[in-house]
Amino acid sequence: MGNHFRTSGAGDEAPKTQPSVAGSRFATPDSEDQLFSPIPAQPADQAQPAADPFAYNPNNDVALSGTAGFEPVQTVTARVAQPQMSAATPQPTMAGIPDPLAPAAPAPQPAQSGLFAGIPDPTQPAAPVVERDQAAEVASLDSALNNPDFTSVFAPIDPQASRKKMAKQAGVEPVILMEHVTKIYPAQPNKPALDDINIEIYPGEFVFLVGHSGSGKTTLLSTLNRDVKPTSGRILVAGQDLMKIKNRKVPFLRRQIGAVFQDFKLLPQKTAYENVAFALQCIGKPKGVIRSQVPEVLRLVGLADQMDSLPDQLSGGEQQRVAVARAMVNRPPLLICDEPTGNLDPAISLGIMKLLERINRTGTTVIVATHDREMVDSMHRRVIALEGGHVIRDQERGGYGNYGTN
Repeated sequence: MGNHFRTSGAGDEAPKTQPSVAGSRFATPDSEDQLFSPIPAQPADQAQPAADPFAYNPNNDVALSGTAGFEPVQTVTARVAQPQMSAATPQPTMAGIPDPLAPAAPAPQPAQSGLFAGIPDPTQPAAPVVERDQAAEVASLDSALNNPDFTSVFAPIDPQASRKKMAKQAGVEPVILMEHVTKIYPAQPNKPALDDINIEIYPGEFVFLVGHSGSGKTTLLSTLNRDVKPTSGRILVAGQDLMKIKNRKVPFLRRQIGAVFQDFKLLPQKTAYENVAFALQCIGKPKGVIRSQVPEVLRLVGLADQMDSLPDQLSGGEQQRVAVARAMVNRPPLLICDEPTGNLDPAISLGIMKLLERINRTGTTVIVATHDREMVDSMHRRVIALEGGHVIRDQERGGYGNYGTN
């Protein structure tokens, strides 16, 4: 085999060819510090040994390299006599013993008959009833949820994993830290709206805030974006101490927080496109960024065909989707929702909550204050329960609990 590389000091001499080693799979190294010495070739006049049955024979089944200029790789195949089995030969079977390699057959489902026929399974959540006039809106929302572009660039999150536990193990600081937070309104000095609240919420969590009306849910959410300043205590949001932050820096803090309200809070004289674009205009985004991001986020929430519609031309569910698009257009790390489905029918509420869940899967921390018992029980996320301004329950994968809905 010719040597394609010239060594130092070789000059114009012809390259030397290493002698072939019989039965070797690997080429002999040319360096002097080789670990194994090559087997010397036998002289031509030495008597040849008897024919080796395992020696290389071109007539045998040997794997040869198909490239010219390279030594063939010799592979010795030990042939073991196998009994010839024809299609007519009966195969040995073991009666009563299942084949471990065969896939297990699904267990038969008991059929409901007699008195139990037509009774729904109590372990399965009941599907919301969709009226005829809601079918089109539900269909458009489902198409938005099935959009593969929504979370295609994000890795799926294990639904069984606890984000709080994972963050603590990784040493991640909480995105929201409330320590001994108390808020007393002057009109009710003997009844604190918040009384010694201690909460830690970590990046990527989805948290439900539940409780009676007047339990302090809205006040707690208002303290997170500095709409309300607590009477005492300590609040850290994304590393910012809200008790010490200067008023001129509050707008910069709110740029990192998206908000969705029960009454939508849309500008009535602006179209859906203009309502979403207004959120970017307030923070000084260039017009080119606005023209590219606003249609994209409206398409993600299923309102690509309603961009030029005014709020009074949209249904309640569509207005709430505009509010969600406005809240997420700046891709905030924290999304706060105060009763986002309070004015919506159950079928539309389910789609809005799934939309918030999809946003959470992109890495946004989502906090939802709600009275929707069925939604909380079906999603099995972290639940923080308030009563009389106190945190009475903080449960991973919890349910709504024994609370009223008014």
